[in-house]
Amino acid sequence: MSTEIENLKTYDPFAEADEDSGKTKQTQEYIHIRIQQRNGRKTLTTVQGIPSKFDHKKILKVIKKEFACNGTIISDTEMGEVIQLQGDQRTKIKEFLTDKENGLGLDDKTIKVHGF
Repeated sequence: MSTEIENLKTYDPFAEADEDSGKTKQTQEYIHIRIQQRNGRKTLTTVQGIPSKFDHKKILKVIKKEFACNGTIISDTEMGEVIQLQGDQRTKIKEFLTDKENGLGLDDKTIKVHGF
């Protein structure tokens, strides 16, 4: 008697579903902007997935000066280089990444904003 167990098939719960075919694809091409709670009212904003053709150090320097906040670059083996900023900078970062004149001019559809 051959019984197949459906639960043991590999499925990536973090892969985004493709809108057209319903199949899942890796989230490698997306830029994720997240917020993390520290202690009290303090928060951190993390930006992950900025393409490697851009210089992360120069981006961080411009962001720190423009948004009047401190920040650092965290090198992670799994996620690559992650920019970490003080405070809730989600909307400002999204505007900076999509701005064609003063920012990077990236596509709005490739940016995902997470948080509460």
